[in-house]
Amino acid sequence: MAVDELAAVGGWACNALSDRITPMASPCAAADSSSPFAVLVSGGLDSAVLLAESLQQYSAVWPLYVQFGLFWEKVELQHLRRFLDAVRTPALRSLTVLEMPVADLYDDHWSLTGVGVPAAGTPDAAVYLPGRNVLLLAKAILWCHLHGVPTLALAPLESNPFPDATPAFFADYEAVVNQAVNGTVRVVQPYRGLHKEAVLQRGRHLPLHWTFSCLRPIDGRHCGVCNKCAERRQAFRRTGCPDPTSYHREEECSV
Repeated sequence: MAVDELAAVGGWACNALSDRITPMASPCAAADSSSPFAVLVSGGLDSAVLLAESLQQYSAVWPLYVQFGLFWEKVELQHLRRFLDAVRTPALRSLTVLEMPVADLYDDHWSLTGVGVPAAGTPDAAVYLPGRNVLLLAKAILWCHLHGVPTLALAPLESNPFPDATPAFFADYEAVVNQAVNGTVRVVQPYRGLHKEAVLQRGRHLPLHWTFSCLRPIDGRHCGVCNKCAERRQAFRRTGCPDPTSYHREEECSV
């Protein structure tokens, strides 16, 4: 969701992390901190902050990335690896990449081709990928079950409008997969009641230049004009945080 290059930009001291991050919101705080803990990560702001906070609470944290074959994933994974290297602590375990190809489901969808990606100003519904959380969680919950990791966290926010991101969906899906394998993996969403600006505030001292939120990267950079780039710009602006992102097009998105 190894390192090619570690940023000299904003050189960041990992040993100061615990002094700079707000304690994680419930329900993850209720998990046994001595037990292994998995975080479903992409390259985005929300899951990156969640992963960094988890490293301060749990003795062993496994980042899980599910690779669908989407247009942006190569660049997203490059950013994610750099971020993980930048926030590394003794608790961080190796990034696990799980394969879940969707070309046979999505055909020539923009998420696979990069053609006609939703632009800045399009509604949230424009970026909906049918069944994304169904597929993400199927692999991630089973990996946790098979590797003895009792809790899986992911970072949907209060503003997420999609049917596979509701509390009822997560509870029901957790129960179904556990029933299928006689498992007990918990699926938790610590940022459920938060908006992106609140998450950004929590992680404002993290190396956020190594997070990635773009549907059509150009030369390894954020395009600057897609729906997700616009959302990212707005979050930094509303939070009052400097935006460290390198955009291919630096001018403001029209929203």
